[in-house]
Order: sequence, then C-alpha cells, then structure tokens
Amino acid sequence: MNSETVSNLVVTGVGSEAALVEVDDEPSSKRLRPATSDVWNFFKKLGPDKDGVERFECKGCKKVFKAGGKRYGTSTIKRHLDSCTQIKHEDIGQTIAELQLKMGSLKIDSGVARDMFAGYVVAGDKPFNMVDDRRFRNWVKYISPTLKLPSRNTVKADIVKVYKREAAKHKKNLVSIPNRICLTSDLWTSSTNEGFICLTAHFVDENWKLQSKILNFCHMPPPHIGFELSSKIFTLLTEWKVDKKIFSITLDNASSNDTCVEHLKSTLDVHGSLLCGGEFFHVRCSAHILNLIVQDGMKICGDAVSKIREGIKFMRKSESRMVKFKECFEDIEGLEYTTALCLDVPTRWN
Repeated sequence: MNSETVSNLVVTGVGSEAALVEVDDEPSSKRLRPATSDVWNFFKKLGPDKDGVERFECKGCKKVFKAGGKRYGTSTIKRHLDSCTQIKHEDIGQTIAELQLKMGSLKIDSGVARDMFAGYVVAGDKPFNMVDDRRFRNWVKYISPTLKLPSRNTVKADIVKVYKREAAKHKKNLVSIPNRICLTSDLWTSSTNEGFICLTAHFVDENWKLQSKILNFCHMPPPHIGFELSSKIFTLLTEWKVDKKIFSITLDNASSNDTCVEHLKSTLDVHGSLLCGGEFFHVRCSAHILNLIVQDGMKICGDAVSKIREGIKFMRKSESRMVKFKECFEDIEGLEYTTALCLDVPTRWN
C-alpha cells in the first residue's frame, strides 16, 4: 500500500478495533481524520470479505454486519445495539462515558442519558416528580450545564419505551430457546382492594443456566373465578408467543385454580402442544401445602399463639411499653435478644 493510498483512508473505529475507510479528501492536503462513532467498541473487526467490504462481528450475539465506506455506515449497527439481547443498554452508556473520559472530552448523549435515568428511577423506585425538585435540578445543572433534564411526563414515556424495548428482547429470547417453559402464577389483593396477577416464566437458557423472568404483573379485575383466570393467563401467553412451549404451571391449592387449570389445559392442548396430553401440566405449590399443614397443626396451641399475638400488639402500640418491656427483659439473667418484637405472617409460617 503506497503513501497515496494511505492518505485516502480514515479510521472508523477506536483502539484495536479501528477500521479503515476510503474517503475523498482535498487534493492539496490529504490527511487521516479520527472517527467519532462509539459503536465500534461493541464490534470486532473481521476484515474484508470476497466482495471487498469490511465485516464486523457483534461482541454480544456474534452477528456479522457490513460496514465501512460511503455505502455502509453505522446506522444499521446502531439499530442493532438497541435490539441485541446479549448487550445491556446501560452497559453501552457506561462504556461510552468511560471511553470519552479517557479521551478527555465527555459528550453527553441525551438519548443514552435519558435511558439510564429511566433505569435509575425504576430500579430505585423513585417518584417521577423528583425531576421537578429545584435542588435536584440545580445539582444536575452544576455537574453538567448542557444536560437538559426531562419532565415527569417524559420520564414516564422513557420508562414505557425502555420496557417495550426490553420486553421485545425477552420475547425474542423466549421464542428462540428450543426447550419448554414452566410457569408460576399467583393473585394478590392490594391495600385498595384491587386484584393483581403475576405470571413468571422459568426456563433453561442456551448456556444451561436457570432463568426466572416475570412476564406480567398486571391488574386482574373481578370476578376471580377459574374461567376468568384461565382466559387472562392464556391471553398473556399468546402475547408473548409462548403458548405452544408450555410444560407446566404451578399454582396454590385454591379451588378456583383447579377450574383454571382444566380450562387452560384444554385450551393449550387443542393442537396437541402439551406433553403427555397435559398429564404433568398442573403442579401444586409445595410451599402452600406445607403452610396449610403447619397452620392446621398450630390449631392445637391456638389459644397460646393468640395470646402471644395480642401481647405483642399491645407492646408495640406504645414506645413507653417497649422501653419498660426491655427493662424487664434485661433483669432476667441468661437471656439475650438481637431483634425487636415482631408479629408472625400467617402465609409465611417460617
């Protein structure tokens, strides 16, 4: 390669993964210019193929893309990063930030910043209106005067956007695995007497690791009868496109769940998608069975347990009572305590 050819090439990557692309430079002053795209940090250079076009492999999913030159830019691989199931989006933002800091010039990408902030709000269970707090906005402005904070409505929209993107990745992953999926489901009633249903998928991924993913946690309007539960679960399964890959479902021993399983089994087995005709489809929750056994056994000492519960409630209603109780407890030699008085939870006997 002579000096004239080299002068017509530019670097389109960073570090060891840099790629050379031919450009049209000014005839009087031909020089090398550095690339500004950070997407190359997530791709491995494979070299030119038979057609002479450079090939790059995604470091996450190992998919190969054409890149380089005037015809093949970075738009395709940027879109791939958003949908790649093997690369987390927050890792992309963190890697880009670290790289730019090493280069001495931190450029704030508003899209990446908003996605990372949405993840922080969700993971930390933060309120949307935290962005309206004057002291918080002043703190962010002091750190980065150029960063524009989103409004509470924008944060909400960003969270929905992140959810849809991650849900699409999980759906693609669930559809691609060759093995069956086991389900667990339960109902809860909130403090406002609203019903909610949770559906969780358990499966072994391609790396032979057990995965448990919550598919849905959504409102379940009444009536909470077997047929309605069956219809709701089947609707959720079809939305995830896994209705033909189910092996079993684990439920507690409520009578409505027996009816739910019968309806759901007949619906899923229309095309013979259940193994052994659904013989092993219904799994009863062993933890719930143990809880029923323990609760039934505790009826023998029910009077004593009831008095202990009422005594603890009486103590916890007043701070002065708790102080007096601790003073009495300390007078007894040989007894030690590490925690305060607590009430038992009937549904969690352990």
